[in-house]
Amino acid sequence: MAKPFDDSERDAVYRAIYERRDMRHFVPDPVDPAVLRRLLDAAHHAPSVGFMQPWRIARITDAALRTGLRDIVERERLATADALGKRRDEFMKLKVEGMRDCAELLVIALMDRRERHVFGRRTLPEMDLASVACAIQNMWLAARAEGLGLGWVSLFDVDAVRALLRMPEGARPVAILCLGHVERFYDEPMLETERWASRLPLTDCVFENCWPQDADTSERK
Repeated sequence: MAKPFDDSERDAVYRAIYERRDMRHFVPDPVDPAVLRRLLDAAHHAPSVGFMQPWRIARITDAALRTGLRDIVERERLATADALGKRRDEFMKLKVEGMRDCAELLVIALMDRRERHVFGRRTLPEMDLASVACAIQNMWLAARAEGLGLGWVSLFDVDAVRALLRMPEGARPVAILCLGHVERFYDEPMLETERWASRLPLTDCVFENCWPQDADTSERK
């Protein structure tokens, strides 16, 4: 039987999981290159369906590109606000990105020519996206362990980002990641603090055998 981590090692893993936050507030101090390398390597060691390793990571070091990406995000932020109807004003008060202040800006994308990879994707082609999400989570947890904040920005027009970064046909951006030092980590998820949403009870999300017939599938208010 495989040997588990010792108590302190196990506790460190769970601490990273529970204290990970989607950060929006950064201080501009640079990230040590050796630390950044460790985080990228952690992402690259994520599991992937069929071992296809579909993640591609662009480190944005050009100021004009960073500004261009932020403009794309801002346009989508306004469009999202308009689509939210009665919650528009509430949404506009939220800080949804830290792209101006973070030390590192990374764009995580799906590779091109993914159709060649059938193993594990014949009936679930979206498993390539799930694999990229695993890479992002690896980096997120490693960043927390390194004392760095990371924020996932998903408010952007996919084609606009593809064009700006000159991605090849078939490649697709999935996330803009803000990475850097923070003064402090949020005590709880920011959207929970702002009363935008709350964490569901675990019992609402875990079933045994069949999906329960009395499960509440209505949208929570």
